[in-house]
Amino acid sequence: MSAQATFSNTSAPRRVRALETIAACGPVALALVGIGGLAFGIFVWYAAITHLRAGNTVSEIALLASLALGVCVVFGAWYAYGHYFARRAGVGLVTALRWDAPSWSTFVLYPLGLFAPIWLGSPARSAGIVVALFSLVKLLVAARFVHTVRDVLTTFVVTRLPIIVIAELASIVIAQRPGTHVAESSNPLLAVWGRWDAVHYLDISERGYYGTDMAFFPLYPLLIHGAARFVGSALIAGLLISNVAFFFGLLYFYKLVEHQYTRAVAHRAIFYVSIFPTAIFFSAVYTESLFFALTVASFYYIREHKWVVAGAIGALAALTRSEGVLLVVPFAIEVIAAARSTGWRRFLGEKRRLARVAIGLALTPLGLVLYMGWLWVLRGDPLYFSHVQIHWNRHLAPPWVSFVHAFKILSTAHASQILAGESIELAFTLLMIAVFFAGIRRLRPSFSAYMALSILVPLSTSSLMSMPRFALVLFPMFVVLALWGGRSAVNNAVVAFSLPLLGLFTVLFVNWYWVA
Repeated sequence: MSAQATFSNTSAPRRVRALETIAACGPVALALVGIGGLAFGIFVWYAAITHLRAGNTVSEIALLASLALGVCVVFGAWYAYGHYFARRAGVGLVTALRWDAPSWSTFVLYPLGLFAPIWLGSPARSAGIVVALFSLVKLLVAARFVHTVRDVLTTFVVTRLPIIVIAELASIVIAQRPGTHVAESSNPLLAVWGRWDAVHYLDISERGYYGTDMAFFPLYPLLIHGAARFVGSALIAGLLISNVAFFFGLLYFYKLVEHQYTRAVAHRAIFYVSIFPTAIFFSAVYTESLFFALTVASFYYIREHKWVVAGAIGALAALTRSEGVLLVVPFAIEVIAAARSTGWRRFLGEKRRLARVAIGLALTPLGLVLYMGWLWVLRGDPLYFSHVQIHWNRHLAPPWVSFVHAFKILSTAHASQILAGESIELAFTLLMIAVFFAGIRRLRPSFSAYMALSILVPLSTSSLMSMPRFALVLFPMFVVLALWGGRSAVNNAVVAFSLPLLGLFTVLFVNWYWVA
């Protein structure tokens, strides 16, 4: 019987068919999963005995029970994930199970960490290493069968690796900007990723909020704080979160654009955003990658009409940056579009769907509401995150005030560095506005509305500071560029514009020069 054969005894109980399928995977796959199950059992046993006081006999019985439980749980999880992967990848169940088996064997590193703590560190760090390797193997297997994962992984690797190399070389070869700077790590190879705003996020994750740190929203530092317990370093935790979030952001962005347009447009879109001049921030300890992933994922589920999931992810985006609350507008636009396509009477007549829509809409701004409520209790000012921006000479003002302020600086400043910085910020602002007006007809109304608001909000802070970085998460702009990029001249222009500036901005960032 071949590996892909369907068992003829379809009337057999489901449990029997599952056992037959597992047996068909062969001894190698069974051994790999079995080793993983035993290792998981040791993890369960260790977690139990460290919290319970028990004698040797009880401990030995608990070990045997944990080993049996671990094997059962891991085999069950392997089979369940195999079903999911087979369906998503379009392969046979036995093939999916065979390819997935090696990922479960990575669990064996956890007990090795217990017996060799000097090598792998604490049990928590060992668990973190296991999770990382487990996820990596699954990712590589998914890339083997799923073109979306393969395209995204390729783009991620070929754009992140050069940035890392340039950053590390620049920190060694080129001197830092004169002055005293914070060193977030004694390892210079890691310290280059903890510049500027990264210092605030790392401080919040380690010591909590104080002073002007309340301008920075809490989800990202909370994630760093949690991950640092496993990897032993807030800086490393931040880097892992940023890069993992960016990968999933690219994955959702690819699927969003592919569903709306074509695979070619989707591929260009993720490539353009990956090489944008300020894409260094996707790999640094900044919120750009997390915010990008959450906003794109929310948009994806909005377009799929999974309203509650979209609202929940939108709440997380609003807990990452205040601009996440803007997702309410495209959410409402897509609801109206769905009602028109199905007919208002039919749409309003389905109570379950209306309930999901209402829950999703209510969830989207929840992240901002929670943070405002916390600030109200702590400071007596729910908008303190905005008011504290005065520390950076930013306050609420009409959008044109930002341009007036920029031109005033350009006309009065004499320092070349100030002139160059303000010119860059002005140029990127004009780029966003130009792409918006030139490409508005090629975007869905929800995309256009979100893009317009995402430009308008930072413009209303009386300053163009950080506009090149704000452009980085403006994903509808990259959709427009990807649509235009079908022409070789436009594609060449985007690449020629982006890559040299990305290299320059990376060098400036790691040496403590202000980029965005």
